[in-house]
Amino acid sequence: MTTVLVTAPYLRRYSERAQKIFDHYNLTPIYDFANEHLLEPDLVKYNGQYDATVCGDDEFTEAILNANVPRLKIISKWGTGINSIDTEAASQLGVIVGNTPNAFTLPVADTVMAYMLAFARQIVWVDREIRAGRWEKLPVYSLSERTLGVVGIGNIGSALIRRARAFGMRILGTDIRPIRRDFILETGTELVDLHTLLKEADYVSLNCDLNPTSYHLMNAKTLACMKPTSVLINTARGPIVDQPALVATLQNGQIAGAALDVFEHEPLTADDPLCQMDNVLLGPHNANASPAALEHVFYKTFHNLLVGLGIPDDDLVEVGGFLVEEGRYA
Repeated sequence: MTTVLVTAPYLRRYSERAQKIFDHYNLTPIYDFANEHLLEPDLVKYNGQYDATVCGDDEFTEAILNANVPRLKIISKWGTGINSIDTEAASQLGVIVGNTPNAFTLPVADTVMAYMLAFARQIVWVDREIRAGRWEKLPVYSLSERTLGVVGIGNIGSALIRRARAFGMRILGTDIRPIRRDFILETGTELVDLHTLLKEADYVSLNCDLNPTSYHLMNAKTLACMKPTSVLINTARGPIVDQPALVATLQNGQIAGAALDVFEHEPLTADDPLCQMDNVLLGPHNANASPAALEHVFYKTFHNLLVGLGIPDDDLVEVGGFLVEEGRYA
């Protein structure tokens, strides 16, 4: 019997379709849908019980991996980021790690644009004034009058830059990796160091991976470099921002606001100081959501699972009810 530990929260909404796939390929699922992710102590109780897993941002540490090999063959991550998986240990132990890179590029880029528009045009705050019976015309800006700073010019950062360019924004970008010259020329992006970007940008969007170089990239020191009128936007990974430092920065009025879809510890609790701030927009790690993107990830996650188990997936599209249009899953 081949058993699959299923913990990815998004898969809850696809559970009936997923079960059809499991039944068709004679796989036995163990369901434990986390509210956001399972920590190492949560995973310990399943040690030695599964051959594969369809996971979210669960903590597959070296200890968990060691406890599950040689039975564990494949970790199929629902989504892109695999920073919660000890990939080095997995490689050494012969455990395949699959994910879905570039799956959420478009919806995340759209979300960042929505956050910038909300702040620039004061959409949320004007609505509140009207509902409170006040006909207040708050100061607003056109995005063409603002400067965007993009930290991390990968797939999402690049898609964001193209969108911002269409709005006439000045665009600053920084990355630890070389960026294609043709992209820079196409978009008019000014490549600068992080300090310059933080000093000049009205909106700072974090679109980098979480790795040792980006952990707490935004801390008390770097946040202090931002303009008092600027807004920090994080749709990447929570630990890129030192959250207590951000709270202190906002409380002291050192920056104008923040838009956060990810946090150091998820889910965010109602008593968190961020929830009490009027100049902060909050999301439940959902900037990546769109029907087409989720459908693509659903397909790719199960494709990776079957490949990792050595099972032909020629009929996966039909079994899972996936729609294929011009090479895209929609």
